[in-house]
Amino acid sequence: MDGRSRSIAQRGSLCCHCLLLETDNGLVLIDTGFGLRDVRDPRSRLSGLFLRLLAPDFREEMTAVRQIERMGFRAQDVRHIVLTHLDFDHAGGLDDFPAAQIHLMRRERDAAEAQRTWLDRQRFRPQQWSSRARWHVYSPYTGGEPWFGFECVRDLRGLPPEVLLVPLAGHTFGHAGVAVCGPQGWLLLAGDAYFYHREMDADAPWCTPGLRVYQRLMEKDRRARLRNQQRLRSLKERLGDEICLLSAHDPLEFERAAGRPAGALAPSRAGSIAEAL
Repeated sequence: MDGRSRSIAQRGSLCCHCLLLETDNGLVLIDTGFGLRDVRDPRSRLSGLFLRLLAPDFREEMTAVRQIERMGFRAQDVRHIVLTHLDFDHAGGLDDFPAAQIHLMRRERDAAEAQRTWLDRQRFRPQQWSSRARWHVYSPYTGGEPWFGFECVRDLRGLPPEVLLVPLAGHTFGHAGVAVCGPQGWLLLAGDAYFYHREMDADAPWCTPGLRVYQRLMEKDRRARLRNQQRLRSLKERLGDEICLLSAHDPLEFERAAGRPAGALAPSRAGSIAEAL
């Protein structure tokens, strides 16, 4: 599953991380991971299928809100949340940030709310959406010039121009990446557009068998997912060190970007414009 476990009998380990930006207008959180309510009462919030399949390691100190507090901020300091998509492991912490405006693709909201299939009802959990009144939704083809050939939404309401929403449909119909321009160049949190770092190898892309099966299980549009993976490979090859490309679930990529093990807490104070959680 994770490419690091020594045998098929050993439990694999993935991460589920988000990104915290410190801006002149307050903190911006990209994805939320699991939230406090998920940790305290997972059976009331999450589906039995995914609790059995994934067996999440619920630790309150690892939630985004607790790590942000550890860094010296308050939950109220998070003014905006940008979501790659509404899967339960990316949107569970929305309830923990009552002052935040939430930004996502319109198609993601519409498809998640429709709850059309049994699997949709397992992955999209309205129990996590008490924040719906603060959702701002966007359509592709709005916001000006494309970003390195990708459609993108610029000028997200209240956010600095360095933060872009980049549609990357496939895993879900309204799935998106979030691109951030910082001092070291571009960072793209690609969410679940891919799961394993070797999928981004231009010459010989490869994914572990377990994650390949999981991606097939969860995909809403296979053709779009594979096409966007190819576009991301081309982007990485073209920009090289000018871009940091991150999956939401690959622990190796997380550790390279954050400079610490995936199971370790964030530092007690924010050290840069972007801090992985």
